[in-house]
Amino acid sequence: MTPWPAPAKLNLFLHVVGRREDGYHLLQTLFQFLDYGDELEFHVRDDGRVRRRAALPGVPEEGDLVIRAARLLQRECGVTRGVDILLRKRLPMGGGLGGGSSNAATTLVALNHLWGCGLGSGELARLGLSLGADVPVFVHGRAAWAEGVGERLTPVDVPQEWFLVLDPGVGVSTAEIFSAADLIRDARPITIRAFLEGEGGNTLEQAVVGRYPVVAEALEWLKGRAPARMTGTGGCLFARFGKRAEAQRVLEEIPPPWRGFVARGRNRSPLLERLQEAESD
Repeated sequence: MTPWPAPAKLNLFLHVVGRREDGYHLLQTLFQFLDYGDELEFHVRDDGRVRRRAALPGVPEEGDLVIRAARLLQRECGVTRGVDILLRKRLPMGGGLGGGSSNAATTLVALNHLWGCGLGSGELARLGLSLGADVPVFVHGRAAWAEGVGERLTPVDVPQEWFLVLDPGVGVSTAEIFSAADLIRDARPITIRAFLEGEGGNTLEQAVVGRYPVVAEALEWLKGRAPARMTGTGGCLFARFGKRAEAQRVLEEIPPPWRGFVARGRNRSPLLERLQEAESD
């Protein structure tokens, strides 16, 4: 069985530009996918049970976004069939690469096809938003400029460069960072054109590096080799390169126990390609 991809994402920049009365932070960011990520297999059952075939360390089944996504779709569409789900995890948890959200989106897209639910991407994205703010961008599968709490998406095409992603082995708590007193919450909004001309950064870095010394150390190490920044709330970091070989050379220099990988930016998610393949079978 051909697996379904759950690609990583990078926040090519991320600004917190305000805060709503309900406490949610207002953001500006640009999402781009990578041709690297987790993989899932789905085996449809006739008895209505939704199960995972392998445990995810530290995540009980009831709290697993993959299981929650499957049961949400099943409930919304009145599906009587079930599924066994096997997740092959390659992305670090708490790394800012969107692994959990990507897994949930892939589950919604794949089971919508396998169960014959017939929902459009907009309806799937609406369901996905109830699971997490980043799920809709993975459902739609297009690189996007995002605003609001991350739900207002404008598809964009940006250069599909090579990236080195550095994982210093630290899971960062998103809730901790967004509640931090020193989080910059009034960054100046920018335009897409300004980003393409070189503006933008990650305004969460200050709060993260002050609390996670290993992230600070890894960021300085990577900046010594190429312009680098944090993705999402961290702790993974990335640097862009014009050629794969350049990124690969830096990858080979990463000191243990840090790890990393080289991947190419994608404006169209590998998930959309897998769905197109499944629909043509």
